[in-house]
Amino acid sequence: MTTHRARRTAVLAAVTAALALGLTACGGSTAAGGAHTTGGTPSRSMSDGEGKGSAAQADSAGHLEAGARSATASGVTGSVVSKRATAGTQPCRGDEMLVTAVHRFAGQQGDHLLLTAVNEGAKPCWVTSYPAVVLDWNADNVALPHSKKDTPGGDKRITLQPGGKAYSAVNLFDYGSNNRSAQSLAIALRGADGHPGPFYSVAVKGQKPQFSWNEADVLNWSTEKPYDF
Repeated sequence: MTTHRARRTAVLAAVTAALALGLTACGGSTAAGGAHTTGGTPSRSMSDGEGKGSAAQADSAGHLEAGARSATASGVTGSVVSKRATAGTQPCRGDEMLVTAVHRFAGQQGDHLLLTAVNEGAKPCWVTSYPAVVLDWNADNVALPHSKKDTPGGDKRITLQPGGKAYSAVNLFDYGSNNRSAQSLAIALRGADGHPGPFYSVAVKGQKPQFSWNEADVLNWSTEKPYDF
């Protein structure tokens, strides 16, 4: 399975047109609500996601290689959920994370985007709450709400060792009329105050990378894949 990392670009539309899976810094953000304030446009791209699994999984679920460094390198201890464990640990930075999005169960009940965040930095870091996600950056820059059906515990910090992973999901609700479609999204990590940092562009992969929605919401970060059925 090949990997590639798209070069830094100046415009989010250019990244979307390239359909290269990964992150692209959008240049800052405001408080939870998601609009960027610096006028910045995407400037960094990463490509190709999970770095493990069989060829059949890669074909059916769109699992992709994790950039230049494998997320399954030996010695990885993964994630630890505990505020005590995060003592002295810094929040994860978007430019040190590989975030991938895979469209799963397209056209079926349970249609969603699986988000996987991998710590590609050299030190442990933590994520908390749920990612700020904008599905149509060029239209409204409004971050999706948290899912009301999510399990409690979003205030905890999940410590990611180097190579460790955290998962979230965007639940898609497509009622068949007045819907919107896209093949990419923008994502930001939240700090301890709940406010998102810089937004990054993520192009979606899967058998059907294009997704549609009327409404959508987001799950908290977790050490386990949501909806892994």
